[in-house]
Formats: sequence, C-alpha cells, structure tokens
Amino acid sequence: MAAKIRLFVDQPLSPGQSVALSDAQAHYLFGVMRLAEGAPVTLFNGRDGAFSAEVARAHKRNGTLAVVERTAPMVPPPDLWLLFAPIKKARTDFIVEKAVEMGAARICPVQTDFTNSERIRQDRLQAHAVEAAEQCGATYVPEVAELAKLSALLDRWPEGRRLMFCDESLTGEPARLAAAKPGPWAILIGPEGGFSDPERARLHGLPFATPVSLGPRILRADTAAVAALTLWQTTLGDWR
Repeated sequence: MAAKIRLFVDQPLSPGQSVALSDAQAHYLFGVMRLAEGAPVTLFNGRDGAFSAEVARAHKRNGTLAVVERTAPMVPPPDLWLLFAPIKKARTDFIVEKAVEMGAARICPVQTDFTNSERIRQDRLQAHAVEAAEQCGATYVPEVAELAKLSALLDRWPEGRRLMFCDESLTGEPARLAAAKPGPWAILIGPEGGFSDPERARLHGLPFATPVSLGPRILRADTAAVAALTLWQTTLGDWR
C-alpha cells in the first residue's frame, strides 16, 4: 500500500534503520492520522532522498518507524533565493509556503525602510517550510534565514549571484528577463509600502541587479512573491 503521509526527519536515512519519533511527530501520526503498526510512511531528510518506512511501534507520545528502501533521489531546487519584507503573520506564512512549493532554495526575510514588521519567529517559519515540503512532495527543505537589513545584505552580496529586483515603479512595462542567463539568482520583493527612493536608486545602480515589472497592476506582497517566482522559474528555472 502506498504511503499517503510524508514526514521530514532531521537525521540520516538508510534501509534497515530505525527512526525514533518526537512527541509532536507521534501525536500527528497516531493521534491525528490514526496510523497503526505496519502502516506505510514516506520519510525524507533534505539530504538523502525519500524512503519508504513502516510503523514499527505506535504510541500516542512516542513511536518508531522502520526504514524499508529508498524510493526517490534527492532533487535540489534551482540555486534561487527569495528575499521578501515580512508582512502580516498569515501572509508571511503564505509566502514561505509558496516559496517552498515553487522551488526556492533559500528564503531570506529582509527589513527595508518601509517594512512593517521588525521581528519574525524564524523557528516558526522554518517549521512552515518543513510542512510545505512534506505536503508538496519535495525532498529538499530550504533554509529560512533570520531577518536581516536589506542594506547590510546588499553590502555583503555574494559574487556571481544575480538579483531580480521587482520594482513597482515599472508597473505596465515588459518584464525584460528573457535575455538573462541561468545561474545563481535571488528575487527581491518589496514591502507593502514599496521601496523607498534611496533603496530604489541603490538597487537600480547595482551591477548585479535586474529590475523587472510584474505586469500591468500593482500586486500585494504575497501575490508578488508567487508571480515573481513563476516568472523566474518559467524563464530561467526548472519549469522550462
């Protein structure tokens, strides 16, 4: 019987291995999903691919899974970062979830001049990334970085990585991404209030930045993240 449940575990995986479950994992599998001994589960750890496993011992507070065999290789996403300014809690959660589903390799919350939120719960957002990977069939879980100032991140920008800068002042103009070349990239989405004039001027002056439009209408920040990821993936990523 094929497994309907995928579970991320932060440990090496190999056939014949026994995997001890955390309290939260045991509660989910046995208290919420009502799995019994012998039930199939798919495991992945973000490094070794996906593995079939069976419930060896079930208890509402703990349990053990027995790894059977490797069923899928590790498939990393393109070398793409998503930089975004945090917004309201539920919409920030949405951005992280969709970034995982759409193939971002790293998720970087950034503080801009007009960012509404000055703090994030990095551990909570990382947990959302894990849940999204479990749901969408990914074998890789992107890191959610700590909140960083955009200016500081640009100061130490890695050599060779391009930046797709989504500029709301270009609304209605062509995207102008077709001539870009594949490789390490990042996408930058601005806050709800847009970029400040000094930020926009600096971004337009960066030799590694490519300003783009996301169509004829100004998009909400969470919608813009999905639109930008789609544009990049269909032009330069693994959707081509």
